[in-house]
Amino acid sequence: MAKITLVDDDENIVTSVSLALESHGHTVKAYFDGAAGLAALENDPPDLAILDVKMPRMDGMEVLRRLRRTSDLPVIILTSKDEEIDEILGFNLGADDYMHKPFSQRLLIERVKAVLRRAGIEGEDTAAAAAGGPEAAARALKRGKLTLDPARHDCLWDGKPVKLTVTEFLLLQSLAQRPGFVKSRDNLMDAAYDDQVYVDDRTIDSHIKRMRKKFREVDPEFDAIETLYGVGYRYREA
Repeated sequence: MAKITLVDDDENIVTSVSLALESHGHTVKAYFDGAAGLAALENDPPDLAILDVKMPRMDGMEVLRRLRRTSDLPVIILTSKDEEIDEILGFNLGADDYMHKPFSQRLLIERVKAVLRRAGIEGEDTAAAAAGGPEAAARALKRGKLTLDPARHDCLWDGKPVKLTVTEFLLLQSLAQRPGFVKSRDNLMDAAYDDQVYVDDRTIDSHIKRMRKKFREVDPEFDAIETLYGVGYRYREA
């Protein structure tokens, strides 16, 4: 199963979550502050990270912000806050899912399974289903300057690598599969998220904004993802 790094300063939560994950076959390494957790994530990357927001030395949002400079590792954010702005910030920084404390262990396990499945680590890859099966998912997709390789989770623009999170990769793959066709935000949600995960329109917009920024760091003239206001997005093949 998966290697999971859990970073939370609450010993009771660390114990209960670790036991729940291990009972489903996962290997868990736990850390009790953000700085130690970030060092572990950088030195020994797992398959998935679960980060609390409020922690000593470095909070979970700062851990995520620094992690995203170099890594597309799947991340689930945990928080006791119940403010929409914190959830939006987490998605803006590249979180793959978000859970509010208190939560049931069963729901957490389902969220973990969903994120791992979308990353192609556990079960049928969502990208494979969207593209028409495992064989289709294994093939590299080429659209103009864009090359997507689902099997390796590689993205190239004009031969230069662009590091995308799992969610960003699935959104871009959905758009690039049919250049010129408009995908509504609901269509994109279906391509990138499991049924158990609800996100709103602003979350999709945040992911698209982050993707554009990454591509423009490689190519300042990048304009392949078009916005059709009030309708959705489409990929324009250069």
